[in-house]
Amino acid sequence: MQLDTVRPLTTFDRRKRTLQFVAGAAAGPAAALLLSYCAFRLHFNLATAGSIDLLVVVLTALRFGLWEATGSSVMAIACLDYFFAPPIHSFHIVDPENWVALASFEFTALIVSRLSVQVQNQMREAVLQRGNTKKLYELSRSILSLNRQEPPGPQIADLIKKNIRVDAVTIFDAAFARLHSDGPCTKEDEELARNAYFCNTDHDDRELCKWQRVLRVGPTLIGAIVLRGIDLTPLIVDAVASLTATALERARSLDKESRAEAARQTEQLRTAVLDGLAHAFKTPLTVISTCTSGLLEMKTLSPAEAELLELIDQHSTRLNVLTSHLLRIAKLESTEIRLRRERVAIPQLIDEIVDECSAQLCGHPVQVSISNQDVAVSADRELLVMAVSELIVNAAKYSSAGSPITVSAQERNNQVVISVHNEGSVIDAEDRELIFERFYRSSAAKHRASGSGIGLSIAKKTAEAHQGSLWVSSERETGTTFYFSLPAIERREHELIAE
Repeated sequence: MQLDTVRPLTTFDRRKRTLQFVAGAAAGPAAALLLSYCAFRLHFNLATAGSIDLLVVVLTALRFGLWEATGSSVMAIACLDYFFAPPIHSFHIVDPENWVALASFEFTALIVSRLSVQVQNQMREAVLQRGNTKKLYELSRSILSLNRQEPPGPQIADLIKKNIRVDAVTIFDAAFARLHSDGPCTKEDEELARNAYFCNTDHDDRELCKWQRVLRVGPTLIGAIVLRGIDLTPLIVDAVASLTATALERARSLDKESRAEAARQTEQLRTAVLDGLAHAFKTPLTVISTCTSGLLEMKTLSPAEAELLELIDQHSTRLNVLTSHLLRIAKLESTEIRLRRERVAIPQLIDEIVDECSAQLCGHPVQVSISNQDVAVSADRELLVMAVSELIVNAAKYSSAGSPITVSAQERNNQVVISVHNEGSVIDAEDRELIFERFYRSSAAKHRASGSGIGLSIAKKTAEAHQGSLWVSSERETGTTFYFSLPAIERREHELIAE
């Protein structure tokens, strides 16, 4: 490969090459003519003069190029014929041996010139490749030390410009639809970067020395890059594009990892705080409940005072239940809880929960539909009661006045699915995953009913602790249904538990 096929030529390069060609075309033949004349005056023979002219041709090839060396060889043949081949001072050749000698000289001169040019070009290409390898090595080292506190795009653009020594760099980051540039970039460069990404095309403009590459991580497109510089090759541009894509993806992965770790630590701290607060609340709540119960038992209060004390007792009991919930969810989220598994018959469980929650159902009738009265699960009964109670009470809070609540249970694919259906407000699609996060309440729920926003979180964690799941379906035409699934007891396990 010749050097000019590796590197694009600018207008300045073309002018320089033209001047070199003219100089070589003049200097080579002139040197051959002068040395041939000197050899003639010194009475050298044809073989000696031919060796001198061959040296001139090789030096011309090394200094200027093959075509200039060809011109020198033609001039050398003419001089050897004119000064050394009989008849002297004539371009007429009589002896066939002289024809063979001159033809051999020309052939040898061309072959040697060609080989000399190839060796020189290979040396130049090797030097260029070593330089490019060094630049890429420095770029890869610099990319590994990116500042994670700063956006990666501008840093990468700056490192490419410094290490690869290009005129300008423009990077289009598709994840954020942002452009990052360094050097005298133009609006055209920015458009080229965007178009390269959206059209998924690479393009080289050797006239303007602009190189477009799509940034890929595997089959995924993550952006595009435009480089501008005269000392670039397709190989180094591809390598820079690959390093840029890897650096952007690495920066995103590290950022996600940092966010996940921060979220995990925040969640651990929040869980620890809730756990501490819940334990701290338990003692004063127990004292309050004991005092209110004692005062009520004394029956020395007036009716109004007794009514106020009953209200205090009722709400302290509710606060005590909420504190217990906080303790349970803290243990669930810290994975410290140990499930106290036992056989739980679903029909009896639902009947008990409906009876216990009757005061909180606000007059809504509850319809229980269970096809198989023997359906059971192996679960922590206390957690299960807490989760299903939350679903039923929630259904009463957010259903239309007087509308029925339907609770059903059935077995599907080795899963026991308990569903709680109500008619009324609809849960928006964007809220159907968020409502299971602790303390989250949708804007519609905040104005419709009071609550702490932790009940559904407890139910979700309870399902997951039992290798089950909790999800919701909500449509204006059909109403809202929460589905709570748990692994069913296998027949053999059922018999062992019964024994």
